Formats: sequence, C-alpha cells, structure tokens
Amino acid sequence: MTFSDFNLDESLFNGLTAMGYKLPTPIQELSIPIILANRDLIACAQTGTGKTAAYLLPILHKIENTPEAQRHLNTLILAPTRELAQQIDNQVEGFSYFTSVSSISVYGGGDGNVWERQIKALKEGADIIIATPGRLIALLQTGVVKLDQLQHLILDEADRMLDMGFYDDIVKIINHLPAKRQTILFSATMPPKIRTLANKILNNPETVNIAISKPAEGILQQAYLVYDNQKLNLVKHIFAETEYQSAIIFASTKESVKRLGQELQRSNITIKAFHSDLEQAERESILRDFRNKQIQVLIGTDILSRGIDVEGISLVLNYDVPPDPEDYIHRIGRTARASTTGTAITFINDKDQQKFFRIESLIGKDIPKLDLPAALGEGPQYQPEVKPKSTFKPKNKSNSNSNSNWKGRR
Repeated sequence: MTFSDFNLDESLFNGLTAMGYKLPTPIQELSIPIILANRDLIACAQTGTGKTAAYLLPILHKIENTPEAQRHLNTLILAPTRELAQQIDNQVEGFSYFTSVSSISVYGGGDGNVWERQIKALKEGADIIIATPGRLIALLQTGVVKLDQLQHLILDEADRMLDMGFYDDIVKIINHLPAKRQTILFSATMPPKIRTLANKILNNPETVNIAISKPAEGILQQAYLVYDNQKLNLVKHIFAETEYQSAIIFASTKESVKRLGQELQRSNITIKAFHSDLEQAERESILRDFRNKQIQVLIGTDILSRGIDVEGISLVLNYDVPPDPEDYIHRIGRTARASTTGTAITFINDKDQQKFFRIESLIGKDIPKLDLPAALGEGPQYQPEVKPKSTFKPKNKSNSNSNSNWKGRR
C-alpha cells in the first residue's frame, strides 16, 4: 500500500511528497481508512510508529474538503505536555503546507501576551486546536471560546494524560463539546482506566492495536550493573569511548537531572539539562538546539520520553531504571526511529534489579549485562530474585567524589 491508495486530497499528497513520506506505517495503514470513514477509533501504538500522521492526514483531508462556513474550530487535539502539543502543531504545519488549513497550539506558560494571542486566534478562527487540558479549560472558562460546533476530538497519549491526573479535566472539556462528533483515542498502553474513559466518550469504536510493549528491532539494548557512586564515571567512560552525535540521558527525578547536568558540564560534552524549573522559552530553545545538533546530549526525566520527536538520536542512556516497564519502552523508543539503528544502555543498581527483571519479562528477552571498566571496580551481581540486604558501595578506584504561534491561512 502507498499513500496514494488513501485518495487523500492532492494538496496533502504534495505535502507528503515534499516531506519525503513514501509508504505508510502499519498504524497509518490501519487507522487512516477508519478515520476517513468517520468511525470512532481506539488505537494502541507506541511512540515512533507514525501515529501522529495516522490521525492528522485523514483529519486534514476532511477539513480541506469541508465548506469554509463549517471549519471554524473544527478539530480539537488534546496532548499531555506543551512539548508534545508543539510537536503536533509542527507536523500539522508540515502536512498542511499546500492547504488552507490553520492551527493553533494552546498551552500554559508565557506572559499575558501569549494568553491574549491565544484568545484572539481562537476568536478569529483556527481549524485545528492542539491543547493541553489545563490551559484549554482556562480559556473555556472565559466564555469567549465555543466548541459547540466541533467535529473531531483526538486524545493523543491518553494514558500519559491520565497518569498526570487529567481525567477530570478531560471530562470537563468533553462537557463543552457536541455529543455528535468523531472521537479518536491514541494510547501507548491500554490499562483499565483507559478502557473506562473510552467507554465513556467514544461511540462504538473500531480498535487498532500495533505491536505494543516491544522495542524496535533496530535498538541494541545493553545494561551495566553498577552502584550509584559508580554511575557518573561510567557515563564519562561511555562518551569517551564512543562518539555519539546525539544522545538522551534519562534520570528518574528532576533533582537527579539537575545534579547530573552540572557534573557533566564540567567534562568535554555539549550537554543541557531539561526540567520543569526552566522557563518555557528556555525549554523551547534547548529542544530547538538539540534538534539542530547544537547540543550533543540532553538530560531529562520521562517527560522527554513522549514529548520529543527528534531524528538521529544514536544513544538513549537510562541513568536510573525506569519505574514502569512501559516507560522503558518509551524511553528507548527515542532511538532507532523510522527503521534506523540505535543503542540503549541502562544502569542497574542493587536496588533496581527487580524493576529491570520486570522489563526483561515484558519484552521477552534477557538484555546483555556488560562488564564495568576495570577502573570502576566491581559492580553488584544480578540477582533480581534476592532483596538487597546491604547498602555497601565499594570505593571508586578513580577517586571521584561525585555521586539533569498560531499559523493563519497560508
């Protein structure tokens, strides 16, 4: 199958050709016909499978072929983070370059001028709104934004929105929408709470499930067994041994991100820490520089595992074992995208072995455990079935004392 088989509007096909799209991914092949047929949809697909295009292309086709009088605030896309909202908006702009479709991304942060621009753009008319739940509710409460004529509602990364506590916000937003609409829900996982939400807001939906909980085949997965006080020097060793053009380091807490960022900035690595204490403009600048390869390494928490779409990431390093096996899938999914290859390395301390064993059980394979460099000393043994009895950590032989705008009609 090719994109021409979907009979999309010629202007969209021109955009796809200009962006280098050739063949649809499995999630696109299955989802696009369902959405074009105006059916509600639950799609389970992890990041990196092409899910954004799977819902944007048919929606853009439908908007482009809708009379102008019916296009005002036609589609609402809800996303859990501002980074994902921006990413979706950028893809709307790319796909719709040769169309007359307009979009606006709506999220918190910024000054009063941002708020006023968002209200003005919504009043004047945008075909597609990409919003985080909290900011959209604030705009709806002003009474100036009306969504009673909305035709399409899309929830992207619905499981993450619920994990972040947005269930009540989503329900409030839906109370502002017409009952007769097409609703599309994309989620990387399908826990019971997602099923409950889907039953509440979707009408007799079709279901598409694409190979969840399995990392891409192109990812070389490796692990080291380390004590916490060995981790920093192991990071330095990894980057000294291999030149990674673009890498992401995931740490479990904001404090770890900050501390690790400060430590690694003293080494010869172009690195930035990405966390919620940064101003919005600074966060956007860091992501832009990372995409443009002006920053070699980005350090962050799991917000990056779903909020960033960057091609050519050659290494994902889990400084801490992620708390949930599904988070591991999302983290390492930042590399080996679009059939490319990449490396994923995880540090396993003595306390996180049971977590890592659950990851191996989920993906159905043992991940190779590499030997530590001799200068770092011995690490713990891999015994996930044994609860740690001691917090003893050997002295590090290296003697280190260190322990992350609205676009109108074109």
